[in-house]
Amino acid sequence: MKKDNPNILLNILKENGYKLTTQRKIIFNIFTENEGAHLSPEEIYDKVRDKHPDIGIATVYRTLQLLEDLDILYKVNFNDGCSRYELNLDKDAGHHHHHLICLNCGKVIEVELDLLENLEEEIEKSCEFEIVDHSVKFYGYCKSCKK
Repeated sequence: MKKDNPNILLNILKENGYKLTTQRKIIFNIFTENEGAHLSPEEIYDKVRDKHPDIGIATVYRTLQLLEDLDILYKVNFNDGCSRYELNLDKDAGHHHHHLICLNCGKVIEVELDLLENLEEEIEKSCEFEIVDHSVKFYGYCKSCKK
């Protein structure tokens, strides 16, 4: 599944028996315009409200849930009391990237390296457990806060 496909949202919705509503398209576009960001529902609502004040917070929450259920968005929790969402359209990667979270300023840095492949294989063998995904978060201090 490629991110550059302009009809990706329409195709996924249709495949799953849903319609492409204006609200769904607007909320999806917030993610494509802010790719790499980890947005909370309130941040998404603030961005939507700027251009479309008729869309309510309940619609944002319902749409986020649907897009998560359809595997278009991935919900992440950085243990800050707030769920955040990011695009999840790169299914070829096999699993999600890892995050570095600054304990001082809250900055989140994505890490694309996957150093856990061998560990996954060993766990699957020794525990007879099929791993389909993993999530790793490292907590510490970013370059700016370390100074």
